[in-house]
Amino acid sequence: MLTRPGSRPRSILFCPRSGASSTSEGRTIKVLVTGGSGYIGSHTILRLLEDGYGITAVDNLSNSQPESLLRVQKLAQRELVFIEADLLDPAALDAAFAGQQIDAVIHFAGYKAVGESVQQPLGYYRNNVTGTLNLLEAMDTHGVRQLVFSSSATVYGNNPDMPLQEDYARDATNPYGRTKQQIEEILTDLQASDPRWRIALLRYFNPVGAHPSGLIGEDPQGPPNNLFPYVAQVAVGRRDRVGVFGSDYPTRDGTGVRDYIHVMDLAAGHVAALDYLAGNPGIHTWNLGSGTGHSVLEIIHAFEAAAGITIPYELADRRLGDAPVSLADPSRAFRDLGWKAQETLASMCADAWRWQQNNPNGYRAAGQPA
Repeated sequence: MLTRPGSRPRSILFCPRSGASSTSEGRTIKVLVTGGSGYIGSHTILRLLEDGYGITAVDNLSNSQPESLLRVQKLAQRELVFIEADLLDPAALDAAFAGQQIDAVIHFAGYKAVGESVQQPLGYYRNNVTGTLNLLEAMDTHGVRQLVFSSSATVYGNNPDMPLQEDYARDATNPYGRTKQQIEEILTDLQASDPRWRIALLRYFNPVGAHPSGLIGEDPQGPPNNLFPYVAQVAVGRRDRVGVFGSDYPTRDGTGVRDYIHVMDLAAGHVAALDYLAGNPGIHTWNLGSGTGHSVLEIIHAFEAAAGITIPYELADRRLGDAPVSLADPSRAFRDLGWKAQETLASMCADAWRWQQNNPNGYRAAGQPA
C-alpha cells in the first residue's frame, strides 16, 4: 500500500529476488525517485522493483495520478513508499530523506511542455531549476551523492548535424530546454567541486509506448503536447483529428522526423546508468534514443495498423522552431552501459494503443474530466 501524505514514510521489508541489487553488506539499495508517479517515472520504478531495488517515490501530483503507482505495485507484486511532496518545499524534501537510508536518486520531476515554457518562463525556471537545487541540497545534507538526471535532447537546440552526439554544443532554444541545460551545468560544477558525487545525465529523445500489460502508460493532463498521446486520443475518440505541423520539410514525406524510444527501453537505460554509477565515479552523459527516425505520417500510419482504424489528420503550417530531423547517436550508451533500444515502431504503437484502449480516460474513472 502507498504511504499517503500526513502519514509517516515507512520502509517496506521484503525478501529480495534472486539477483536483486544490494550493497556489499547485502542491504537492498534504496532509490528515491522524484516525479515517480509520472509517465517515465512509473515505468522506471516498475523496472527497479522488478530488479530488486527498494523505492521511495516523491511527487506533488500536479501532473500525474497516484493510481499509476498502485498499478506499478500490482505489476511488480512489491510495495513501495510514496510521499506527496513538492521539490519547492525544502522541509518536505528533508522529511522524505530522513530515516530512510536512501542510496541514490533518479530525478524526473519537472515541468516539460515546450510551448507552455515560452508562455510561462518564470514558472519553469522556478520549478525546474530551483526545485533541483533544493533536491541537491537535501541530498548533500543526508549524504546521498549518486544521481541519475532526466535531461533532454532539447539541450542540443537546432543543431543540423545528425545524428546528435553527446559532445556537441548545447544551445537550447526555449525555456524548457534551457532549464535542462542549466541543470546540467549546475551538476557539472557540483561534481567538479566535490568528487564524491556520481552523476549521470541522460538525454532522451521522444519517449512513447506503454507497459505491454496496458495497466500503466502516458496520461497527459489536458491536451497532449506530444504526437503519440495525441494520435492515441484521436484513435480512441477523445479528439477529432491530428494536426500535422509542416508538410514541406526536406524529409522522405515532407513531415518532421524524430527518434522515438519505447518507455520500457528508457526505463532499462535508467537502471543501466544507476548500475554504472556504482562502479564509476565522475559525471557521465548518454543519449537514450534508438538512432532511427520516423516521420509524423509514418507514426500515424503505424498507429492505424496497430489499432485497425483510420486516424484522421490535417496538414498545417510549420511551427516556429521545429527542426526537420532529430536523431540520437546512442553508441556511447551501448559502449559504456551495454544498453541498446530493443523495441520496434510496431511494438511502440501496439503498446500505446493497448494502454489507451483499456484506459480511454487515462487513470481517471469514466465520467471524470480528462
